[in-house]
Amino acid sequence: MQKGNIGVTTENIFPVIKKFLYSDHEIFLRELVSNAVDATQKLKTLSSIGEFKGEVGDFTVHVSLGKDTITVSDHGIGLTAEEIDKYINQIAFSGANDFLEKYKNDANAIIGHFGLGFYSAFMVAKKVEIITKSYREGAQAVKWTCDGSPEFTLEDTDKAERGTDIVLYIDDDCKEFLEEARISSLLKKYCSFLPIPVAFGKKKEWKDGKQVETAEDNIVNDSNPLWTLKPSELKDEDYKKFYRNLYPMSDEPLFWIHLNVDYPFHLTGILYFPKVKSNIELNKNKIQLYCNQVYVTDSVEGIVPDFLTLLHGVLDSPDIPLNVSRSYLQSDANVKKISTYITKKVSDRLQSIFKNDRKQFEEKWNDLKIFINYGMLTQEDFYDRAKDFALFTDTDSKYYTFEEYKTLIKDSQTDKDGNLIYLYANNKDEQYSYIEAATNKGYNVLLMDGQLDIALVSMLEQKFEKVRFTRVDSDIIDNLIVKEDKKNEALEAGKQEVLSSIFKSQLPKMDKTEFNVTAQALGENATPIMITQSEYMRRMKEMANIQAGMSFYGEMPDMFNLVLNSDHKLVKEVLVDEDKECAAAIAPVQAEMNEVDKQRNELKKKQEGKKDEDIPTTEKDKVNELDKKWDELKMQKEGIFADYAAKNKVVRQLIDLALLQNGMLRGEALNNFVKRSIDLIK
Repeated sequence: MQKGNIGVTTENIFPVIKKFLYSDHEIFLRELVSNAVDATQKLKTLSSIGEFKGEVGDFTVHVSLGKDTITVSDHGIGLTAEEIDKYINQIAFSGANDFLEKYKNDANAIIGHFGLGFYSAFMVAKKVEIITKSYREGAQAVKWTCDGSPEFTLEDTDKAERGTDIVLYIDDDCKEFLEEARISSLLKKYCSFLPIPVAFGKKKEWKDGKQVETAEDNIVNDSNPLWTLKPSELKDEDYKKFYRNLYPMSDEPLFWIHLNVDYPFHLTGILYFPKVKSNIELNKNKIQLYCNQVYVTDSVEGIVPDFLTLLHGVLDSPDIPLNVSRSYLQSDANVKKISTYITKKVSDRLQSIFKNDRKQFEEKWNDLKIFINYGMLTQEDFYDRAKDFALFTDTDSKYYTFEEYKTLIKDSQTDKDGNLIYLYANNKDEQYSYIEAATNKGYNVLLMDGQLDIALVSMLEQKFEKVRFTRVDSDIIDNLIVKEDKKNEALEAGKQEVLSSIFKSQLPKMDKTEFNVTAQALGENATPIMITQSEYMRRMKEMANIQAGMSFYGEMPDMFNLVLNSDHKLVKEVLVDEDKECAAAIAPVQAEMNEVDKQRNELKKKQEGKKDEDIPTTEKDKVNELDKKWDELKMQKEGIFADYAAKNKVVRQLIDLALLQNGMLRGEALNNFVKRSIDLIK
């Protein structure tokens, strides 16, 4: 028996392993099983080139549970005593103290050091044994034992077959790894597609009302997964079945790309286009990354552009540099090449479907558009490709490429300044009347109801020349696309003020909502009242919900315009009726306001050109007194209008109709509207 010292103290080696190599205890099983697979593959290679002439036998790697142990066994090349000393004791050719000093600040630099994968065993085990026999002729089987202290023992032992058994005596605080279900789930997660069969226990079957073990090994992996096969060998159903195995609860994919690259880097895989309608974050990180069929991670940021993380499927590449735990990616030239390649393949696939089967592409557009829009917003080179197959959809469910749509509307939707106006709605039902008004004018209205459409609109305004996007409810129809300078058709100031006071007094109080009331001549047949919202402010508030740094706009109140049609019979009747009902009460108040205004203007004129310190205090006080008096009279005047408006059912009805049309009439106000409507038609 040989006893020795690994060359470091427990205080040094195992904390370093924990800090730099393995942040997650469960990784140990992946490392040990993949090491066993590596050893098996090496023997297969030696056999294939004639350097091993013995009986090959069964290559299956076995994982088994004991009362307090986990054992990983293989029939690979095995180890001699000298190889154990070289690869295990010396930790990959370095003296341990030198190793710790050399790599303490750079965990990534230890990539590829054989033996470090094995040391992950000490994350969960209080003692580890290696029982191994080399494939070499006449080799002596040996047993290596270490309890996590610097000391180890190495002794000859009996072992009939070549290969290696690694026995982990599980620590008391890691007993979860002795549960069959826990090991089964880890093998499914990390080892589902290893290239050598991996068995965990025996298959079970129901017999006499209970599950019993059979004599057949329970193979937990598919050693020839779909991405390793040739596309010519596969049918659509094969791809769909593989997708169902990967994502059992998901809808059927839209389509897929089979990747197979040998130069200038090695990359295989299958990427699926899933149905993604909303909530981008929930659909991210569904691509599984493998290195030679060993699962690495499902967080592929850095390998693919952000928008491609919406794809599902697998990527497998030995050329993506990984640290020793295979859990984190590093940036290098190969990664950038792979990222660029995948982007190109994805855009080529979309372009191909669009060109060869546009009908199919249009049918799937609602599922595809969030993915394509996300790509155009975040990846310049993808936008350059996608602008030729990205689609607009109008409110009649017709589809257009960007160029097709420009041609469609350029004659009818160009304003007096030469700007092309793209009208859009984000809810066909809620904005129906606005859409109808636009289509009656001969305009086309786009439907932009996607999660990213607001951001897309802002981007396209920068990309397109002399183009402005305007939501169809952002103004009255005649103001959406101004063809020529308008003649002044506004009401005289006094009547504007009257209408504003009357209707504003009856508007409901809503949290973070403000209304501005205006009157415009819209024609006798146009609606008597409507609510619009500024395109700019609404868009800024919507962008604040999805873009950091714009929260200021999100805190601002919603600003709406209540537009009265001064040409409409009902609005004219309100003005006539108000004059009849309020004139007597308003006249003395207005006369007093005019007198106050006259005095105030005389004083201000007298003070013109004077410095503040040269104006007598008595004059300043008089101006303040007059201002206060004017405000009081204005409130008195508005109170008269409010009392009148409260009794006028038409005013309240018109306001509620406008609110109802915009989904803003709820609760008690909606109930009152219904009662009032019944009274009006009795």
